[in-house]
Amino acid sequence: MAHTAPRALIRDEGRKVYAAAFRSRRQGRRHPVVATLMALPLAVLLLLVFDGWETVATQASSVGEMLGR
Repeated sequence: MAHTAPRALIRDEGRKVYAAAFRSRRQGRRHPVVATLMALPLAVLLLLVFDGWETVATQASSVGEMLGR
């Protein structure tokens, strides 16, 4: 029991190093153009696979109305 304190300190240091290595460096919101460029390839793939031109047009117009454009 006398040697548990040093192990706890080592474990805490390990958690700090892990958190520093894997946390997001940028915080905040992503620019809308970047978000669109990230989502566009998947949207095109789904469009081609499911052949849903009308569905995409309907969803796009709904999102446009929701955003007030």
